[in-house]
Amino acid sequence: MNITELNRECLLHVFSFLDKESRRNASLTCRRLRLLFHDTALWPLLVFHSPSELRRDNFVLGAALRHLSICWHSSRVKVCNIEDWMKSSFQRDLCRKHEDIVGNFLRKVSSKCPSLRSLSLAGCGHVTDQHVCEILQSCPRLKSLQLENCVRITDRTLHAVATYGTSLASLRVDFCRNVSLAGLQLVRTTCPGLEVSAERSGGMIPDSQPDEREKLGRTLQKLLLYS
Repeated sequence: MNITELNRECLLHVFSFLDKESRRNASLTCRRLRLLFHDTALWPLLVFHSPSELRRDNFVLGAALRHLSICWHSSRVKVCNIEDWMKSSFQRDLCRKHEDIVGNFLRKVSSKCPSLRSLSLAGCGHVTDQHVCEILQSCPRLKSLQLENCVRITDRTLHAVATYGTSLASLRVDFCRNVSLAGLQLVRTTCPGLEVSAERSGGMIPDSQPDEREKLGRTLQKLLLYS
């Protein structure tokens, strides 16, 4: 018996055991499996471990997506969490490319995945307040939001949580150095039923203003020169 002779429900069950790349490879063998690959019901969960994975044509975004995880900690992208004045020109170019990839992907999630229930972003130095605000407004059923070590997240995201996160039950902003104690207090006051985790956030040294950054950079360069 050929696998394509199975009914749609059986094929969906078989495909559910395959990873993204295997599903894509199978979909290239015949038209019926290609149509199955594009069935949004097959994609309630997506997990990514590097920026390059977001560019691969091996997944489908749709209304069935419930759980999304974009988490990476590899040495190649650690530089994206460093302040701009500390980066070389090559590192800045690399970070801009990553930022475009992540930004474009999250905008698609905002427009195509209104039923999203949980979102986990860890180690993503490219995620901005705007990206998270758009998702909070577009995905009213979101219950869990994890933003671990997302260095560009600020109190603006916390204000959006207080305004739009009516369904949120869990919020994690651990190691987000640009989140303040005042912003965390706002969330705790506005959303008393929300479980908030903010390990080290609010107590870390935030990114300084551009002029302060330049002064600090010159000071560090002098220390390195005379050390």
